[in-house]
This record gives sequence, structure tokens and C-alpha cells, in this order.
Amino acid sequence: MAASKLSGELKNTPRDASLVPCSVNGGLNREETLSDHRIVLTDNLGEENQLPINNREKQDLRVPVYVINMRGQPLMPTTPRRSKWLLKDGKATVKERCPFTIQLRYATGENKQPIKLGVDIGFKNIGFSAKTAQLEVISGTLTLRQNVSKQIDEKRRYRRNRRGRLGYRPPRFNNRKQPEGWLAPSTQHRFDSHIRLVHKLETLLPITFKKVEVANFDAHKMQHPEITGVEYQQGTLQGYEVREYLLDKWKRKCAYCGKTDVPLQVEHTIPKSRDGTDRVSNLTLACKTCNVKKGNQTAEEFGYPHLQQQAKKPLKATACLNNIRWRIVEQLGAEHTYGYITKYQRNKLGLEKSHVNDAFVIAGGTDQERCRPYQVIQVRRNNRSIQTNRKGFKPSIRRQRYQLQPHDVVKYDGNLYKVKGVFNYGKWIRLCDSHGTVVNTNIKNVKLLKYGKGLAFTFKNH
Repeated sequence: MAASKLSGELKNTPRDASLVPCSVNGGLNREETLSDHRIVLTDNLGEENQLPINNREKQDLRVPVYVINMRGQPLMPTTPRRSKWLLKDGKATVKERCPFTIQLRYATGENKQPIKLGVDIGFKNIGFSAKTAQLEVISGTLTLRQNVSKQIDEKRRYRRNRRGRLGYRPPRFNNRKQPEGWLAPSTQHRFDSHIRLVHKLETLLPITFKKVEVANFDAHKMQHPEITGVEYQQGTLQGYEVREYLLDKWKRKCAYCGKTDVPLQVEHTIPKSRDGTDRVSNLTLACKTCNVKKGNQTAEEFGYPHLQQQAKKPLKATACLNNIRWRIVEQLGAEHTYGYITKYQRNKLGLEKSHVNDAFVIAGGTDQERCRPYQVIQVRRNNRSIQTNRKGFKPSIRRQRYQLQPHDVVKYDGNLYKVKGVFNYGKWIRLCDSHGTVVNTNIKNVKLLKYGKGLAFTFKNH
């Protein structure tokens, strides 16, 4: 009886009225809603919000809709239902599809809540999470590119080959010194990626507080936990040259076949093409026959797993994060915390180890309702490879950027597709849908919906 009476009253409720959460919590009241002056931050509290924190990740969690005002400044997020009304009434337009963002077409107030952003910096993945006092409003993991070094090497080979065709050029020695604060290209890319991600989030949400987790890595103690005092100054090669050290270590014989009294070559246990390094622990001695036979294999693949075990884990991630951690904090103007504090708080809340959960704890999260995490990848678009040796065909040299590029989202024949490639001088494109079906069509038959550049937001397991 009461339910039918309530449903009858709700039929006359105006659509412009504020949405009031079904909760007696004083913090979830009208001042957090979106009417002509406000933005909805939360929707009705469902049963999943009453579950323990450990079970929340198993739920199909909510997805906020991000809102910007007429001037392009971020406001508090709203619900999909409310955004649908605004779009249908012509009060908003779609600004971005993923993460779904709308832009209001009418003036609003500037009532905002404090939003805290936590960032878990990393070598391969970056975790991020932003929350208010009641809700998590965005979270996810950014997967960094790992092929920057290889592409730099490829560019260097192209450049040297091109210079070799120009004839003699006098040597230059005035450009050998790097400026102060210089970072290696791969390290600079990771630093820029952290900054770019935070700036992207600041265009979606009015973030008022930022905190970054930094870690103090001791590379020596990671290899020798018992090291102390003056032993830090006594490295592996103390009193040796690299080749003499290897000759002494491997008893002047091939590490694979055991031959002696033959010319020996310095060989990598894990090849550099397989992310191996020049650390002494990754170097062995091999005769020419074994070195050529081994090729691009690791020592374990070559049939010598005991040699593979002697190669210590590379410290690329340690060196990279030691170089950029304080620069990130300074560049963002953020507070900092340490990993052991994050671990203690995460275990206290009963959360599993993940980049998203770490970022949630860094942001000061406790019992807030979680949101569905994004999976973010970096899309590289400016591939300027050209092909000039096409026998019987006109050289394929691009004088200008094609109208569509790979990873762009387009609409074709009423369905959504992602551009997989462009051919015939940009007149035809190859499309791929979510099921992997490939379609070729003329560029005139499609409608561009979203450029696929920069950071691409998707949902995990989708």
C-alpha cells in the first residue's frame, strides 16, 4: 500500500528536481546534487555498498559521468541517468566518450567538494584513484609503453644510415654534453606520462589535493641485504677490469662448452634484445661457436638454466624511479607518502595488492563506495614510416597527415568501429569492431566520433 502510494507521488515529480539519495546520512544531502545549480555526486546506495570492502571488487560497480561547465572547467560528476536527461533536454552535449564526459550548455554555480587524488607511481604501471568524503569518483591503471628504448635505437640506425649517404662530414664534438637535469629518453617518457595523466584527471575533476607514493630504493641492499658501511664503496668490480673480472670468474673457459685455449667473447646471458642489461652479473664468456649458436636465446632456453639463475634481476625500474620520484612530487606540487605506510593501511582495510587499491589508500580512502576502474593505455599516432621502394607503384610518401589515423573511433553502417589502418593514400580505411571483424571501406562512408590519440580509457576485462 505504501509502495503504491509513493510511486503515485513520484509520477508528478518534475524532472528538474534534485536527486536525493535513499540514505539518512547527513553528508548525502541536497548540496551534493545537480539541479540548475548543482552537480549530482552519488546515486541511490545499493546493496553492494553494504558489502565488506573485500567483496566490492567482485561487483559490477557504478560508472560516474564527468561534467564540465560552459567554460570548460570541471565540476562534480553526475550519474548516467541524470546525464541522459540533460542530453535529451538539450542542456548538455557530449564532450568525450571514454571516460564519458558532458559539457553543460547553461550557467551553473561553482559549488564543489574537496577531491583527493592518490597516485601510485611505477615503472610499468601507474595506479590512480580520486575520492570525496563519501565516494570514489575515478580510478584505474595506466600501462606505460615499454618499447621507447628500442624505438630510439631504431631511429638512431635510420639516422646513421641516412648520414652515411651524404658523403663525408667533419666530426662534431660540441654537442656531447647533456644539459643539467637531463634524463634518458625512456626515463623522460615515464616522467612525462605521470604528469600527463594527472593533468588529464584535472580536466575531468576539480581536484583539490594530490598525494604521491615515493619509494626509497637501495640497489646495493636489494642485492646484498647484509651490506653495511664501507662495503657500499666496494662493488663487484673492485680491483678488476670487466674482461679480466670475467676471465677470472669463468676460469678462462667457455661457460657453455667448457673449451679452453680458444678466443673467448663477452656474451649476455639474457640478450639485450630481450631486455637484458650490461650488468656484470648478466655477462659470461663464450667461444664464437657457442655464441653464434645461442643467438637470441636466453641461457635457460639454450639449455643452461643454472647460468640463467646467476644473472641477477635487472635494476632498471629501481634506477628509473629513483631519478623521477622527487621530480614528480615537485612538478605536481603534491604531498608524498611511503610504500610501507600504504601497505599497512591496505592490509588494515583488507584490500588486495593492486595499483588501484594502493592509489585508493594513498588518497586516504577507507570505507568509501568504490567505482569501476579504468584500464588506460598510451596510443602512439605519429608513425612517420615511409616506403619508397615500391616496384611498379608510385612511392608511398605522406606529405600530410591522413584524415583518419589508427585507433580513431568511427561510425559505419550504424555500428561503432576502431580504425585499424589506412591505405590507398588515405582514401580507404580498415576497420575492426569489438568482435574482431575486419571491414574495408571508403573514408567517405564513415563518421569520425573520437580521435584515438594520447591516453585511451577502457574498462578492465572489456
